[in-house]
Amino acid sequence: MSKLRFHAIKESLAIKPVQVEENVRRSEIFGKNVFNENTMRQYLTKDAFNGVMSAVSHGKKIDRSIADQVSSSMKDWALSKGVTHYTHWFQPLTGTTAEKHDAFFETIEGGMAIERFGGDQLVQQEPDASSFPSGGIRNTFEARGYTAWDPTSPAFIYGTTLCIPTIFIAYTGEALDYKTPLLRALHAVDNAATAVCRYFDKNVKKVTSSLGWEQEYFLVDKMLAASRPDIILTGRTLLGHSSAKGQQLDDHYFGAIPTRAFNFMRELETECMLLGIPVKTRHNEVAPNQFELAPIFEEANLAVDHNSLLMDIMGRVASRHNFKVLFHEKPFAGMNGSGKHNNWSLSTDTGVNLLAPGKTPMSNLQFLTFFINTIKAVRENEELLRAAIASASNDHRLGANEAPPAIISVFIGEQLTKVLEELEGVTKGKLSPQEKTELKLNVVGKIPDVLLDNTDRNRTSPFAFTGNKFEFRAVGSIANCGNPMTVLNTIVAKQLKDFKVEVDALIDKKDLKKDEAVFNVLREYIKSSRDILFEGNGYGEAWELEAKKRGLSNNKTTPEALKAKISEKSIALFEDMQVMSKIESEARYEIEMEAYCMHIQIEGRVLGDIARNHIVPTAVKYQNILIENVKGLKEIFEEKFRSVSKEQINLIEEISSHIEGINSNVTKMINARRKANAIDDIEKKAMSYCNKVKPLFDDIRYHCDKLELLVDDDILPLTKYRELLFTR
Repeated sequence: MSKLRFHAIKESLAIKPVQVEENVRRSEIFGKNVFNENTMRQYLTKDAFNGVMSAVSHGKKIDRSIADQVSSSMKDWALSKGVTHYTHWFQPLTGTTAEKHDAFFETIEGGMAIERFGGDQLVQQEPDASSFPSGGIRNTFEARGYTAWDPTSPAFIYGTTLCIPTIFIAYTGEALDYKTPLLRALHAVDNAATAVCRYFDKNVKKVTSSLGWEQEYFLVDKMLAASRPDIILTGRTLLGHSSAKGQQLDDHYFGAIPTRAFNFMRELETECMLLGIPVKTRHNEVAPNQFELAPIFEEANLAVDHNSLLMDIMGRVASRHNFKVLFHEKPFAGMNGSGKHNNWSLSTDTGVNLLAPGKTPMSNLQFLTFFINTIKAVRENEELLRAAIASASNDHRLGANEAPPAIISVFIGEQLTKVLEELEGVTKGKLSPQEKTELKLNVVGKIPDVLLDNTDRNRTSPFAFTGNKFEFRAVGSIANCGNPMTVLNTIVAKQLKDFKVEVDALIDKKDLKKDEAVFNVLREYIKSSRDILFEGNGYGEAWELEAKKRGLSNNKTTPEALKAKISEKSIALFEDMQVMSKIESEARYEIEMEAYCMHIQIEGRVLGDIARNHIVPTAVKYQNILIENVKGLKEIFEEKFRSVSKEQINLIEEISSHIEGINSNVTKMINARRKANAIDDIEKKAMSYCNKVKPLFDDIRYHCDKLELLVDDDILPLTKYRELLFTR
């Protein structure tokens, strides 16, 4: 194994950057492999084009004749680009994407063949759903599940396959994917936000949720990663002593991108351009070999699809450049973890960003309405938001280094805090002419000037306002954005719906003017949401104690956090907004709890294997070398040998102590795992894995990492942190 390590290091150092040719402008190839609006205009009839656009813009159903026209045109376009197969591309609850490829090829009479792709094949397919998680919605022997075309996300070509984005549902109609609830949540927030917008602009007919994700990741040399079973099987290092030099000098952040990584990024960006993924930003992140890429904002459904597609592409492109890309939130202990900041906003079909102030008091009142309602939504549902980003891998990141804590809070900046404080003092009921003028001129009217200085961002805030959007920073790098975006859009939709009911009641029953009613409701929201606002450092016991006083949850582990998904409040919320049924909510809880157990189980097995089959034998081998040395010293020095071999004997004893520590803790872990596996109740099982199995990881790692510092480097089998992080 040690030979593999040194062979991998030698080979990786000899690798030359893969050359990437770029002879065209990005704008010229953008969306070239996407069946987008421009392509549809070229290939579809007028009726077919209008039918698809009506489905995209207004959710109207596409009839069979239109589907046949679209499928025929889509096939002609795909064949012109050398495509041979098609697939319904979907996002099951495994956290990855799924696809089953079928050829356009079909045989006909006379030994002939044709390329066929009809409307029925476009609109719906029936993949075997028995192996996908369903959370008890269906039995394993009931294999029927359906994928159904989502026309709001355009088809695309990857390689020689036409990929058609779809939803995935059970035979009984329940959602088995991330996309279906997301589409429902987007519909809910559209309806609720549009109704509120009409207080300010009667011309608004549609509100769209937008998302701009920031994808952080690590690049590790593929050969070095192959020498680490933990990286290959779990996506992170389960052991390994920290490197003498890590990120403490901040010399990697925003530094010159290493050539191999730079060429990987260039090819990746070209692939993204062809697929219509509008990537714009690339840079080094804080930790060595950590990077980030970010796109231009898009409609949330498309952005979620593009992020899932991007992660697939990154893995393939990385392999061509002899890299392994790591999306795990905490692949290296003691280093910054990776997040996927979800930048979220709402925009109208009239071109207004509802979370950006305007040039008039009326537009700023509209901004305040959506700004304060979002804060209120977070305050009322902070546990559910925490549950939306819970996973075994994200538990390692939250609260570590620069990552946000597990406590959900909102950062808005000092200036906007002062604005809310002034609004909190608004007179109850009707406003005097003087107060109306004061509010419009000196509070609401000056918001654009205030936001000019609102540039500082609290990097420890899980949910921060950053000028014209909210940034959900707690989302993990490996996560599917569909989960947090479904929750966020649902809670905001519910809040806006309740807001309109309250405002209308004041207008109808209290005879208040519209502006007065809005101010009165917002004033109460500010008072009731004050506890969620936090400007300070999110780390440490002081904030935890303060958060507890405020009544904020601090669910540090996934089993604790996920309980919020099946609370009566959450189930009622999703049912009220027609986003998920009780069955669907409970199924997702079961699936995510089971996934948590499986992740800890796999990590435990891998750690036990590495500790006993790699680390302990290496330590014994080195110990035997020391023993032979002591024997030799005894032969030479006789009576004096104890004084001259004192350090070697101490080292032998120290190694024995760590070997004993490893073996005893691995045995404890195996026994704890067996007990956990015998538990049928998924909640109790997950808590057992969390509280009984997982804590032993640290004990095992401690002894393994100590041995790494004691054992001869020449026989150590596992690639070290310094090699993984600084081989470029």
